[in-house]
Amino acid sequence: MKSKCVAFLVVALLFACAAGHLFAADSRLALSAKAGTLGGGLEGIVNITPHFNVRAGANTFQYDYDGKESDINYDFDLELLTFAGLVDWFPFDNGFRVTGGCMANENSLELKATTAGTYDIGGVTYTSAEVGTLKGELDFNSLAPYLGIGYGNPFGTESNWSFNFDIGVMFQGSPDLSVTTDGTLAANAAFQANLAREKADLEDELDEFEFYPVISFGVTYRF
Repeated sequence: MKSKCVAFLVVALLFACAAGHLFAADSRLALSAKAGTLGGGLEGIVNITPHFNVRAGANTFQYDYDGKESDINYDFDLELLTFAGLVDWFPFDNGFRVTGGCMANENSLELKATTAGTYDIGGVTYTSAEVGTLKGELDFNSLAPYLGIGYGNPFGTESNWSFNFDIGVMFQGSPDLSVTTDGTLAANAAFQANLAREKADLEDELDEFEFYPVISFGVTYRF
């Protein structure tokens, strides 16, 4: 809840700054609808100088899939939710841009084991009754720096409509995994020690989420 409040405050402040610039005689506003690896979203864009724009927006998506990690089958539920505050620098007299900024990060990954019969946890075989329901949740840093490049400047074209794309990386940190079970051995110390090993193995295998690739395409309207 705290990180969500921070996210909404960041976006609110950015739009408040943007609104102030709109009343300047030479300032303009654009809105962009986007889709990509962060999901679908909306973005407000303000032209600050001929070589700098400021962007603020939000993206969300949910995706379910099946997979195997550490020899256990899981149902994965990936929930994407980010709030972005970005600055675009246009070093040349075209749409090429270098982008930096930060994202308020609410991305999470929930997992539930679907293996039937027995589980291999920490090198020990357990029955489904002993393990019960094996669940986990993967969380990341609440603030994630972003760096990337892209193309598209709605204030560098005569048309009110334009297209854009971005490619970059969101540094959301090493994943923090919590794992729970409710079987007959849930309170057993030896089982918990093996479960801790399973948790460490899962974190290692899911460490690829530390650097989240961002690719997006969008259409923009300039007011």
